[in-house]
Amino acid sequence: MTTTDYLISAALVLLVVPQIRGTRQTLHNALFPVVAVVAAAAYYLTSFPTQGHDVGLDVIGVVAGAVLGVACGAATRLSRASDGVAVAKAGVLAAGLWIVGMASRTGFEYWATHSGSHAVARFSRDNLITGSDAWTTGLLLMALAQVLCRLAVVRVRAHQVSATGPVPARA
Repeated sequence: MTTTDYLISAALVLLVVPQIRGTRQTLHNALFPVVAVVAAAAYYLTSFPTQGHDVGLDVIGVVAGAVLGVACGAATRLSRASDGVAVAKAGVLAAGLWIVGMASRTGFEYWATHSGSHAVARFSRDNLITGSDAWTTGLLLMALAQVLCRLAVVRVRAHQVSATGPVPARA
């Protein structure tokens, strides 16, 4: 892993900070994590391998990311600001799920390029996974699925919170 790899991974993990502080559910705040993951994908994806069981690895990554994203979105608390805009705030569970998803990919990458390289190579050979590009694609699709599924759940819930209109002013 290069310094750039560590910085990108840290940036993706640190996307949890605004979630913990609470974010107004504006278009900008909704799309920023998506843009961050798409930028990482643009940086890392050099191919989209489809031989052997590479597509199966991608499906597993997407499903794992979707489960984490839905759980993270469901565990996020939503409230309404005084102007009626929904505010999403991640608690311990939601933040933990986000960190587990983002940090596990970094941990796997580190392990796979260091002490686990032989185990990953053996697993890849035994399961017809064509190599590091297949793993990169699967892990990036996992990250994208996590971000998009969390976003979808939070946006649907935010719409429900906002739909009841502005919070009445206190007397």
